[in-house]
Amino acid sequence: MNLELVSKSDYIVCLGAMISKDSPKMNDLIIEAIAKNEAEFIYMHPIDDIDLKLYCTQFVKYEVGSEEGILALLLEYFTKDRNNDLEEYLSDLDIGYISAESSAGEEEFEEMVKRSSNKTTKTIILGEDLFTHERVANISSMIKVLEEFSGFNIMLLSDIILQASAKLEDVAELKSYNGTVAYKYVSSEDEFIYGSESFSRVAKVSNKDNVSINYKNETLQRTFKLDKNLQGTIALCGVKNDDESFLSQGYRYKQVKIEKVDAL
Repeated sequence: MNLELVSKSDYIVCLGAMISKDSPKMNDLIIEAIAKNEAEFIYMHPIDDIDLKLYCTQFVKYEVGSEEGILALLLEYFTKDRNNDLEEYLSDLDIGYISAESSAGEEEFEEMVKRSSNKTTKTIILGEDLFTHERVANISSMIKVLEEFSGFNIMLLSDIILQASAKLEDVAELKSYNGTVAYKYVSSEDEFIYGSESFSRVAKVSNKDNVSINYKNETLQRTFKLDKNLQGTIALCGVKNDDESFLSQGYRYKQVKIEKVDAL
């Protein structure tokens, strides 16, 4: 991965990564590109990252699980000189429906395109959310097509080797992630779950409560910490590199049930 390319970019999109936690080094290179090149920085994620507020040009918030749909929208708005297969694929998609289901408005993509005009070095950084998604095979194919027809430099925050299928598949129906959701990231500490006031109300827990995080037939115990910088009902859960709990299995987002653990 050519990290130097990021610092030389003047248009950067980050999709599927909480970049300040997932790759502090990449985060620093983005800041460098903004300072040196007046780079536009578009952050696309279900979680509004307070650490990016000062230098994020545009924030595109989408629904948990809709990464495949977001990539389809990127193909629609950013690909040029398409071959017949890609033209036919995109013409068969209901872009308006995909946009509505993912909660990422078409006008937001139009704004992204406008911001990209007259930019010469365009880079898209793609994170682990994409590569732990159950639709990773089609997502990988979409990324290969995006690389071929968009002019973006593709940077993966993953060791995955992209395998393109012979034909792009339709975007799958979006699964619902109602209620409380936990999002895992690698951290030196794994004692806490951080949530917003909204999360606290829905989960019926208070700051410093000991809680159990329940997913299917598995349970973890953490201490809940109220984070006023967070919004919505997605909580952050740090895990260590060697973690083997359900938080580190499969897709990074887990629809969980939170219960207060009564003190003995």
